[in-house]
Amino acid sequence: MLVFAATKEQTDTETRSKTSLAPPWQIIVHDDPVTLMGYVTKIFIRVFGYSEAKARKLMMEVHKTGRSVVWTGAREQAEMYTQKLQSHHLLTTLEKVED
Repeated sequence: MLVFAATKEQTDTETRSKTSLAPPWQIIVHDDPVTLMGYVTKIFIRVFGYSEAKARKLMMEVHKTGRSVVWTGAREQAEMYTQKLQSHHLLTTLEKVED
């Protein structure tokens, strides 16, 4: 009589979940020939809570280079800030930050 012994193999499986964060978005304010520099500075302070020095620095970047990235972060918050800036008549766009 032939008897076979059964062997039980134990297999460990490791599951790794890949989590990735959503890419950040940036708000860009563009220069326009109509909006006054003091007004732009005041809006940056009001919307973002920036210091006057930071708001003025960003406004000067818009004025001299034609655009400035004024905020970077999560998409939903970026959309909210973009709408606020546009409601104050600032020429604003929203762009995904590329890797």
